[in-house]
Formats: sequence, structure tokens, C-alpha cells
Amino acid sequence: MRDVGSDKDEDEMTDKHMTTVSQHYFVDESDKSSFSIAIIENMKEEYGLFVWPCSVILAEYVWQQRYRFSGANVVELGAGTSLPGLVAAKVGSNVTLTDDSNRIEVLKNMRRVCEINKLNCRVMGLTWGFWDASIFDLNPNIILGADVFYDASAFDDLFATITYLLQSSPGSVFITTYHNRSGHHLIEFLMVKWGLKCVKLVDGFSFLPHYKARELNGNIQLAEIVLNHESPEETSTSTVR
Repeated sequence: MRDVGSDKDEDEMTDKHMTTVSQHYFVDESDKSSFSIAIIENMKEEYGLFVWPCSVILAEYVWQQRYRFSGANVVELGAGTSLPGLVAAKVGSNVTLTDDSNRIEVLKNMRRVCEINKLNCRVMGLTWGFWDASIFDLNPNIILGADVFYDASAFDDLFATITYLLQSSPGSVFITTYHNRSGHHLIEFLMVKWGLKCVKLVDGFSFLPHYKARELNGNIQLAEIVLNHESPEETSTSTVR
């Protein structure tokens, strides 16, 4: 019979060997400004703690739009390794990082990356489609979501959450990067269903520095989404293409 204590020790050793710290650099040669963000990644599949290409692209967008983010209240949904939210905090945003309330290890890791980067972000569990007191305190100017459109069964709950947050802060915007997968038309349908519209859509690689772009692949788009105050007839041509 195997000793339970030895099994636990082996699991801890495995976790340790599968954990790495990656450095992500943000540079503007025109004004000589730069910084780096350290991210703790864990290769265990159930943790999902990878820096996905969508996160790299969204983080770069935040950096390039940093004057827009300075002083803004920012919420990142499904943050995981939290790279975009951490960049927002670095450039002066008041940031709340969120992920599924049941993903305890992910939330713990989010607090650790805030500590190692010396950033004061709020970390909280937020399960899409579920309403508790914590979500009512959020009044974001900007909502971030990197690769949150990966599970079609969760799209409706995600859009419900996005719509509530946009309604809680007039003039706010949801900025997301996503792979142009087969669920694309479902995203369009749900945008109309929840009264949203896309006001900006760009190729995620169009603004990415060459040294970052060559490390990534995929058909990734960046979209800015807001509440739609137009009539249904006026929105028929304003969905994501």
C-alpha cells in the first residue's frame, strides 16, 4: 500500500516542476518607457494557467492604449494568468481581476502574480451568469476578456455578465481578443440578443510588434463592444464580421 504522505509529496514535486515564471516586456522606443510583467504559469491541464496568444495580444493593446487606461476602473473576466489586467494596473488603472469562483488554484495564482509584480489589484471569484454581492460593487469603465469565447455552452452566461457590467457603468466598453472559431456566428447572434454592438474590429496581429507576432499563431481578432442604443433594424448591419 502506498503511503498517503509520499503521494502528496510527489504531487507537490510534480507541481513544482511544472511551474515556470515567464517575463513579458512592453516597450515604447519613442519615449523610452518600458516595463516587464512576471507571470506564473503551470502546465497542469486542470489549472489552465498558460499565457495564451489572445492574452499577449490584448496586453499589448492595453499598453499601446495606456493613456486611455490611466485612471480607469478595469475588470478582467476569466483572467487566468491575468497579463492584460496586470498591464492595465501597471499603466495606472484601478484593476479587479476575476475568474470562476470554483477555480481556487487559479485565484490563488492571481494573488501571487500581483504580489511578485508589486501591483495592488483586487482579486475575486466571479462565475458568469451568477449574481452575488461582489458583482454589484463593480462599476468598470473598461472590461477586458482574453480568449473568453472558447466554450459555446458558456456564451450566454458570459454575455449576461458583460451586459450587466456595461449597464452598471454608462459609456463603458468590453474589449476582447478571440480566435475566429466556428462559434463566431453564435457570438454575433448573442450580441444582438443582449443588445450589444461591435464598434471596433481589428486583426490582432495588425498592431503587434514583429518580435511578439513571430512567436504566436492563429486567426485572432480584437473587438470593442458596447451597449447598443439603436433600434433592432439599425443593428442588423453592425454585427461582427
